[in-house]
Amino acid sequence: MGYAILTLLIFFLAISPTRSNTNFIPKSCTTTLYPELCNLYLSRFATRVGTSPRLLAQIALAATLSATRTTSTKLTTYSKTHKLTKRETSAMKDCIEEIGDSAYELRKSMVEMTKVHTGSGFLFEMNSIETWVSAVLTDDDTCTDGFSGQYMNGELKTMVRKEVLNIAHLASIALTFVNKFAKG
Repeated sequence: MGYAILTLLIFFLAISPTRSNTNFIPKSCTTTLYPELCNLYLSRFATRVGTSPRLLAQIALAATLSATRTTSTKLTTYSKTHKLTKRETSAMKDCIEEIGDSAYELRKSMVEMTKVHTGSGFLFEMNSIETWVSAVLTDDDTCTDGFSGQYMNGELKTMVRKEVLNIAHLASIALTFVNKFAKG
């Protein structure tokens, strides 16, 4: 995890005391579309998250942001170390830009989650966060759309799809937990 993400994660974990319940994350993960991936990324935080839906949503957002940044780095490195056609280069550039947008939306969501308080603005703030996380899924679709067609390298398409699907699945998990927190 990048230093800035780790710092935000530590901040999230420090903002509220939690009750210890190591079953909370595995049980919560069963409500997502990708329970194994959810457990893989989030279970190491079970003791600290305890039974806090807010912390679970924040940790899921942080894990998604971390994976998004890792994917951006992988794709950038790939584009520099492999000979790509003009069309592949253009698709990769567009995809990396979409992933950058995803990182921005996730970071914005994480920051907003630290400010959310129950009260008159709660639903509006949560709506904004849900919209930004949903936009990540759209960004991911837009990225992979650029690699459709018969003239794209099959290995490249497969690699990009695998990386971007991981982000999309993590964003789906984060959105599940953000939605649950919003509903109280």
